[in-house]
Amino acid sequence: MEPKSAQKISFLIITLNEEIHMGELLKDLSFADEVIVVDSFSTDKTKAISESFSNVKFIEHRFENYTSQRNFAISQAKNDWVLFLDADERIGSKLKKELLNTIETNVTFTAFLFYRTFMFKDKVLYFSGWQTDKIFRFFNKNYAKYSTDRLVHEKLEVIGKIGTFKNKLLHYSYSDYDSYKRKMISYGKLKAKEKFTKQLRPNLLALIFHPIYNYLYNYIVRLGILDGRKGVIICYLNAYSVYVRYQELYLLWDA
Repeated sequence: MEPKSAQKISFLIITLNEEIHMGELLKDLSFADEVIVVDSFSTDKTKAISESFSNVKFIEHRFENYTSQRNFAISQAKNDWVLFLDADERIGSKLKKELLNTIETNVTFTAFLFYRTFMFKDKVLYFSGWQTDKIFRFFNKNYAKYSTDRLVHEKLEVIGKIGTFKNKLLHYSYSDYDSYKRKMISYGKLKAKEKFTKQLRPNLLALIFHPIYNYLYNYIVRLGILDGRKGVIICYLNAYSVYVRYQELYLLWDA
């Protein structure tokens, strides 16, 4: 039997066509008091899989950007403490134990950061810029919200002290080349929209040199070279997202 916490947590998941991940993810959350899936009208089996779990509340909500979708998800949670998971993330047994112990004993912090282990298919990616990846996931919704200044790679604004978990989230972000490339293109377009909203104009030098710098920094300085072929692919696709950002920004200004 899974452990239960007297303090209750709402687990929040934003989805679009995540049928390959949902079954395993939701089994991992069978101990949770409340799981809320906010879905952008998936056309696969995401809804059916989600609704097969009794502790899951499935909500369809039109996607505008990641920040607005996350803030909407927070508004649906009945518990003060919320934990965001992407469909391709897993908390694992050690992190689950640390999480439940923290919610019972914490009297200091209002938000927590997680380190993540990036999984390239089923193998760990040790470098390529991901070795220090750290992200907010767990917080008291009364003391934190996502800033509307960002549309992607959201920024959590926190009132109070911030803690960090010892155990890491597993991040199965890269399953194949095409799906990861689509994700990077989507991120690039949202970053362009974010810059356009702030009235920032592109320039040719940034279009040419920023992607090159991004690739070389992650591949050489951040030791992507030590990840072998995996490092080449990840560093290239992350740099490609930067290129898409400026390309899309040109299109927005020319429209």
